[in-house]
Amino acid sequence: MDLQSNQKFVDEIRSRMAPEHILLNEPMKDHTTFRIGGPADCLILPASMEDVAFVFQCLKRHDIPFVILGNGSNVLVLDKGIRGVVIKFNSPISTIRKKKNTLTAGAGALLRDVSEFAAENSLSGMEFACGIPGSIGGAVFMNAGAYDGEMKNIVSAVRAISPKGEIVQFAANELDFGYRHSIFQENGCAICEVDLTLAPGNAAEIKEKIAGFTERRESKQPLEMPSAGSTFKRPEGHYAGTLIEQTGLKGFTVGGAQVSDKHAGFVVNAGDATAKDVLELIRQVQDRVFEKHHVKLFPEVRILGEA
Repeated sequence: MDLQSNQKFVDEIRSRMAPEHILLNEPMKDHTTFRIGGPADCLILPASMEDVAFVFQCLKRHDIPFVILGNGSNVLVLDKGIRGVVIKFNSPISTIRKKKNTLTAGAGALLRDVSEFAAENSLSGMEFACGIPGSIGGAVFMNAGAYDGEMKNIVSAVRAISPKGEIVQFAANELDFGYRHSIFQENGCAICEVDLTLAPGNAAEIKEKIAGFTERRESKQPLEMPSAGSTFKRPEGHYAGTLIEQTGLKGFTVGGAQVSDKHAGFVVNAGDATAKDVLELIRQVQDRVFEKHHVKLFPEVRILGEA
């Protein structure tokens, strides 16, 4: 986006939103868990569903491309950054409230916080998500899952903003959930608020389950290093990490990118990695695993921006 020719867009956004919520030429490495990525022309941090609707209306009026981002996990932003606008959901669109057995969470709420809120309120069903490093919005977008749990099992409704800037609601049966897939990957809507229908349970037992999952995750995954999370989709009948380890690629490095020596299913930023390093590492892992096991690996990570 040429900011000079789109100054009218910037001025229009500034007329409604606080200046600290509109960041120009913003390094995306500061907004992703991989700590990689060139600058976004414009990064907007909406404070409400109404802000999102207003931004979408402005984007449509000025014909500007955009990308929606949650907590910045499961994403690799390329080295030249992102042209146009990035809309990032975090605080303050992160409130969590309860009505009977249903939690309503803003898209920017972290999965960890929603899991803990559910446990405090003796509601079961969110335990699997306690250690996934993402937001509720991102988790719905990807139908995130772990430990035999998936978002599709607990999401009962989603409120979003359409590309026209209108508030729309989706029932669970309209979300087209599949393996790491939802309708939001095709329809251009921005997830703003999610209803989660959970089951009554015992708070102590729920917290014990969360503690067990957390211990398993911390002992097996490289949480101490920047990464996008699990790098590859699970191939049918196999585990990506096991195939990569059996190929002898634990610790394999390209530039600053490395196959984790703790869990081979994770590519980590071992120090000033570029997106180019990560993509080359992914390519070599795919080639070598296919050569040895005749199994194709596909990235689970969303790749955004310009190389």
